[in-house]
Amino acid sequence: MTYYIQISTIDWPKDRVIFEDTLNTLEKLCDTQNGYILNEPVSKFGWTFIDMILKAELHMPMEQEFAEQIKKSKGSKPEEKFTNFLVKYLENNNCKIKLKLMQSN
Repeated sequence: MTYYIQISTIDWPKDRVIFEDTLNTLEKLCDTQNGYILNEPVSKFGWTFIDMILKAELHMPMEQEFAEQIKKSKGSKPEEKFTNFLVKYLENNNCKIKLKLMQSN
């Protein structure tokens, strides 16, 4: 399954470094590479929005590695639980961004 997620932040230059470091660490932990794609940022009203494609090569091993934490996350659907887990994981690494699941397939 591939997740299409919208990232929103008010400080993308700072948050981008933390975000990419955190996802790169997750890739190493999950023994994968190129597990996500970031599209060009778009700025509106003081916010920056970035569309991200989270590939199955990364999110599937993450779901196995963090199964218990994901299960305890908010949401009624598995993809909502995963997205909420990822938000909390990023927050715990001082990355102050919002994530919105746009589509999963």
